[in-house]
Amino acid sequence: MERDVARGSVEMTAAMMISGTIGWFVLMSGQPVLSVVFWRCAFGALTLLGVCAALGLLRPNIMSWKLFGLAVLGGVAIVLNWVLLFAAYSRASIAIATTVYNVQPFMLVVLGALIFKEKLTFTKLFWLAVAFAGMLLIVQAKPGGGYTGTNYMAGIGLSLGAAFLYAIASIVAKRLKGTPPHLIALIQVCVGIVLMAPLADFSVLPKGVAEWGSIVTIGVVHTGLMYILLYSAIQKLPTHLTGSLSFIYPIAAILVDYFAFGHQLQPIQFLGSAAILIAAAGTSLGWKLGRTVPEGAKA
Repeated sequence: MERDVARGSVEMTAAMMISGTIGWFVLMSGQPVLSVVFWRCAFGALTLLGVCAALGLLRPNIMSWKLFGLAVLGGVAIVLNWVLLFAAYSRASIAIATTVYNVQPFMLVVLGALIFKEKLTFTKLFWLAVAFAGMLLIVQAKPGGGYTGTNYMAGIGLSLGAAFLYAIASIVAKRLKGTPPHLIALIQVCVGIVLMAPLADFSVLPKGVAEWGSIVTIGVVHTGLMYILLYSAIQKLPTHLTGSLSFIYPIAAILVDYFAFGHQLQPIQFLGSAAILIAAAGTSLGWKLGRTVPEGAKA
């Protein structure tokens, strides 16, 4: 058991660190956003097809048509989420876009209350207020520290849109419980190929080894390998540890943005980002007011 937890922790850490670097590869690819998403889906599909074949997940009748339809719906949401998030990188910076993107847990809380009639407790509302305050600080901040984005506010709006679509995809995923996750991922990227093929600009293909390398890495490493590590880790780790390690992702993105592009968070941006991440941790890990022990964890 302890060996599984240790291995799962390494896998989760690797998955989150890989996720934290995707913004750098997106910008270095030199491709329009819609093209990047298409190539991510194409190379990701090739990788996941091999994985699913090796795991014996390509058998007929492995899932019902109803579940297949739900997987397709989730695929539409997750692919459009990639489009908005990738578009936000060049506008608000990787660090800010990723931090704002981490308001997903609060959107899930609100959607859960609206759709599943889940109870909104005082603690949930408190963390929601903390995150909202952090958002206000970021919105009011003036870009700086090497910022070269095209539209700061548009970037924040795109990040929020991406977070909302991810929350939708998460709700759909709840309905797919018991379905092999690697197969779900394969269906999602195949949906992305269909959606993005008419929109991708094939007249502007990557020009050299570096650009092609970035595109292939996004598909193979940030999609195929990352999904394998993530799902393997989730199967081994308790929920509270999975939630804790997931915050490596925004921290890694902030560090990548600083060292690769010189985008240093301004004090008010740093404060707002910290508020969002702390509130997201409180919501994801079930922190209660007055104590910081995750629900389900024993002292």
